[in-house]
Amino acid sequence: MVEPNSINQKEFGKSAKGVQGLRDNLPGFIHELLEFVYSFYDFIKLYKAIKQHQPDCIYERYNLYLPSGIWAKKWFKLPLISEVNSPLYAERKKNNGIQIKALALWTERYVWKHADHVLPVTQVLANIIKQEGVQQDKMTVIHNGINTQNFPWPPMLSHDIIEKYQLEGKLVLGFVGFVREWHRLDRVLDSIAEHPEENWHLFLVGDGPGREFLEQHAKKLGITDKMTITGIISREAMPQYQSVFDLALQPDVTPYASPLKMFEYMALGKAILAPNMANIKEILTNEQDALLFNDETDFKQKLVQLCNDKALRVRLGQQAYNTLAEKDFYWLANAKKIVTLFESKIH
Repeated sequence: MVEPNSINQKEFGKSAKGVQGLRDNLPGFIHELLEFVYSFYDFIKLYKAIKQHQPDCIYERYNLYLPSGIWAKKWFKLPLISEVNSPLYAERKKNNGIQIKALALWTERYVWKHADHVLPVTQVLANIIKQEGVQQDKMTVIHNGINTQNFPWPPMLSHDIIEKYQLEGKLVLGFVGFVREWHRLDRVLDSIAEHPEENWHLFLVGDGPGREFLEQHAKKLGITDKMTITGIISREAMPQYQSVFDLALQPDVTPYASPLKMFEYMALGKAILAPNMANIKEILTNEQDALLFNDETDFKQKLVQLCNDKALRVRLGQQAYNTLAEKDFYWLANAKKIVTLFESKIH
């Protein structure tokens, strides 16, 4: 939920590779044990920081194997609010496997149950947390959002980006983020190949492990000239890059996530194509402020519909921007909600 800062993307990449290197070269249980042992070091750092700054409360972003915030809360008798972006035990068990299952699950439940309040980013995630014994009245769903200073209205079309990537006269199908194969952007390439008479162009702002797969798929279809992958772009430049989108893609999503890119698309007034899933429907409404698809066939049909109907794109994009305001999907609004929660718990 915390808004991404101006991260040095190269250093971020190095850090991620370093962590992955440890995971690749150490037995899983040792790596996980080190994660838990880090909690003791983290507690010492928290202890010193709290003694120095005398805060009234603690706000943390939940992580697996990291109960140190709860230890600090108990030691200093401070209220703690835990922001939860995903059920990390289940997520890591599915994707990478977990070796010390009992310890991992204990740390997750321990943090969730002993926090004074839990902030899941979707109601779907809140329901998952509730199944672990956390009462609904101890949770407040706060979706992700945007900073209006970074995404001013009305958005300005960047002619520099159009010129740089030779997008003039093309219908730009945009995607932002760390692309993986499960995003299924190959379906977009298939649709482009099925309409060779159209000047549709897939514009991916980002990078990721799915890049090679997409490049190979575009080559196989003979449409390498109809896809651009920019590589990693700074946070500050994101509005400029997204401004050139004619429509914005959220082709798949984990079922409990609150995707940051969707709020950015909304802030720029872009027509959105996204899955018809419960967490997405907490944000968008089909045919009102987005088109939501049900399956592969529906995805392609609605993609073609958006490509062929400029009036529909304009209407959906405008309403998506209106929804952002109506539902208060702003970082500042989120911060005010959190402050109010803390005030209710500080005696």
